[in-house]
Amino acid sequence: MKDMTQGSEARLIVLFALPMLIGNVFQQLYIVVDSLVVGRYLGKQALAAIGACFPIVFLLIALAMGLTMGASILISQYYGAKDFVRAKKAIDTTYISLFVVGVLLSITGPFLSQTILIQMHTPAEILPLARIFIDIFFYGLTFMFGYNTVSSVLRAVGDSKTPTIYLILSTVVNSILVVVFVTVFHWGIAGSGVATLIAQGASFLGLILHVNRKENALLHFKITRMIFDWESFQKIVKLGLPAGVQQLSVALGMMAIIRFVNNFGTDVIAGFTAASRLDAFALMPSMNLSIAVSTFVGQNIGANKMDRVRQGLRAGLWLGVGFSILISALILLAGRNLLGLFTHDPAVIAAGLRYFHIAAWFYIVFSVMFVLSGLFRGAGNTLVPMILTILSMFVVRIPVARVLSRRMGPDGIWWSFVIGWGVGLILCVGYYYTGRWKRFSLITAASSSSSARSPKNPRFERDPQ
Repeated sequence: MKDMTQGSEARLIVLFALPMLIGNVFQQLYIVVDSLVVGRYLGKQALAAIGACFPIVFLLIALAMGLTMGASILISQYYGAKDFVRAKKAIDTTYISLFVVGVLLSITGPFLSQTILIQMHTPAEILPLARIFIDIFFYGLTFMFGYNTVSSVLRAVGDSKTPTIYLILSTVVNSILVVVFVTVFHWGIAGSGVATLIAQGASFLGLILHVNRKENALLHFKITRMIFDWESFQKIVKLGLPAGVQQLSVALGMMAIIRFVNNFGTDVIAGFTAASRLDAFALMPSMNLSIAVSTFVGQNIGANKMDRVRQGLRAGLWLGVGFSILISALILLAGRNLLGLFTHDPAVIAAGLRYFHIAAWFYIVFSVMFVLSGLFRGAGNTLVPMILTILSMFVVRIPVARVLSRRMGPDGIWWSFVIGWGVGLILCVGYYYTGRWKRFSLITAASSSSSARSPKNPRFERDPQ
């Protein structure tokens, strides 16, 4: 666990974001390996089928991230204020709530998958393959939600290293299994899904064993000793619901965008799938910096250190801009060769390359927007980022994609991404300068009414019975 209320702001943010970045690089490497194996051994229809499932997968991951985000903000503010009793109540409540959601989705998802794929205009020739892949993914949602929940709790108290270790191990297992299941066992696209399910289960169980071995009972995941706290749940929902709706809005928006992409056939779908795999690497530093800034801001607002909040924001912005410039240059210079790793089909490469030639110039816009959103969330204001996301997605990006795709073909869809980022950035900057985001700290009211505080030493003791 790491106290982020003392020390160099830039150093703390970098050291917090770096393990997440390394873990996400490994995770994306698995996705690349998976796409390479599927594209090379099973063909472009299988690759397109995975791409058609991506918005659903993204929606489910976004739901988990959104729900855990509210808990992470609350826990980080309690931890920054050294209110470990309330922090433990919030942690227990988070574990219980998210585990139940994961189980329910694992049960209901496969019954809805085909209807969802049809509504997304998934081409008939890839629909059966897409259905197989997404059903297996649904079965593993309990593990995915569990891993994300424990990870978010650890990050809220300043530990981004431990979730990264288990994410890397999961990625390595996943990469090995997908190669074995597809190329040796010849399980087809089902092999890719089963490999992911096994790897997610292993990372979740490993993370539980890790936190339960710690002497500090603050983080323990023991179902028989957990206590559901209604007050904590209400606050988590208050913070997490807007964050969840925000993430769901992005996911639903992507599903709408994919419907437009699907109208242009398998080559464009496969090209966008390959490009999106690389795009995830490009946007990853900004997303990790946003999470780091959010945790940093949460702890320092909890400690009532607003000067450090502003310094942390500046550090996050400079880091995001620097990463974005380097990555944009790499993608623009090496995009064709990178896409060639996925397929030798010239039409597929051309479709993916065209996306890069439009979007890669504007990664810096995405980065600044995301870092500012991390500031707002860390301050406890998840409602405004939700509203800004909905406006930029449903009022701007989707209508623009619909209109421009009819006039410009796939290029119109790619331009809608850029225009959406631009509008989102303008709205974020405007809200930042209003200063209203400073009013959302949860700690002053909560702590002033709390008579139960643990000692200055952040060791939480609890009755073992």
